[in-house]
Amino acid sequence: MLYQAYQFQDDLWAPFREAARHSKAAMEHRLSPTVDTLKLHLSAGFEMISRFQLTHSRPDFGISTVRVGNRDVPVVEEVALSLPFGNLLHFRKDVDTAQPKVLVVAPLSGHFATLLAKTCATLLRDHDVYITDWANARDVPLEAGRFGVDEYVDYIIRFVEEIGPGAHLLAVCQPCVQALVAVSIMSEDKHPATPRSMTLMAGPIDTRESPTAVNKLAMEKSISWFKAHVTARVPSRYEGAGRRVYPGFIQLFSFLAMNIDRHRAQHQKLYEHLVNGEIAEAEKIKTFYDEYFAVLDLTEEFYLETIDRIFQRADLATGNFTYHGRKVDPAKIHKTALLTVEGGRDDICALGQTAAAHDLCQSLRPHLKRHHLQANVGHYGTFNGKRWETEIYPAVRNFILSME
Repeated sequence: MLYQAYQFQDDLWAPFREAARHSKAAMEHRLSPTVDTLKLHLSAGFEMISRFQLTHSRPDFGISTVRVGNRDVPVVEEVALSLPFGNLLHFRKDVDTAQPKVLVVAPLSGHFATLLAKTCATLLRDHDVYITDWANARDVPLEAGRFGVDEYVDYIIRFVEEIGPGAHLLAVCQPCVQALVAVSIMSEDKHPATPRSMTLMAGPIDTRESPTAVNKLAMEKSISWFKAHVTARVPSRYEGAGRRVYPGFIQLFSFLAMNIDRHRAQHQKLYEHLVNGEIAEAEKIKTFYDEYFAVLDLTEEFYLETIDRIFQRADLATGNFTYHGRKVDPAKIHKTALLTVEGGRDDICALGQTAAAHDLCQSLRPHLKRHHLQANVGHYGTFNGKRWETEIYPAVRNFILSME
């Protein structure tokens, strides 16, 4: 009944949001240069009410051009490979010289891959960029089968095969584990498309290192508790009707609760910007929350396996990770260079959790291992924002270039 209760509440609010939109539009039509303060407050209030919702479809990446050298180059989104639980999306651009091919492995944790839009926009300056564009599980028919942690690894390997030999992997947050598993398997099999490098950014390779609030929450309850209390069956109105999922709205509410005062303050600022007519400042906040409030559902099996295998048992770090029953050994990696990136103020993946990959990849020679610690950023700042642009990205770019 969890999903049905959420859907009922959302349906209940829908007419109020619509009424607020119409009221705001009507009021703006009557506004004049001498409009009084009350009308400005009412208009801002109507807009805040109209925005009181979550969306469940992927927003646009919004990358139409990118600066390459001294010119702006058009960017076209193309689906290079379409699979039931996600597409391989290619940001195609016409440039004079070939650039390193990079597959950005996006997290599957309640948000769409567009959360990494600015990450991709930055990478596009110097790279031929692809991304894992994950589907909303509630829109995937039951006939498509299961999608767990092993299937996630299957998709990474299949996507890398589609890109071809010589590609590079860049995984952000949660899928750092699956990326390392994929490279381990491909290396052991001497797969011709084994990536030249992998960059693991703020990911939970070993959650036993400096456990965060997120890690502790995952450890507090049993898998059966999570299954009973935070997973639900998709309602009949959606294509994935009957599929059991971990709803994205639960994940979002959990994230909001971690920093509720900050989110309240941001919405207060938004209201004030709207009242004062500060359009540019208001748009920055709205753009962020349009993306942040776009949520997707995870399959139940992927969610529960992630908690069990990655957070509770730390299977990869302890040498117990299996892929379709096959033991995974990162020591089989001999040629794929490794860069790890951590944020010194990360409250999601703390210091040491990602760097643990270096100990696991014990067969890599020293010149193929690098670590970048950005002391003054939190989790989001490792792949977005000023520090990513000016300090982290140059390190990533130079690392990839050195492996070409």
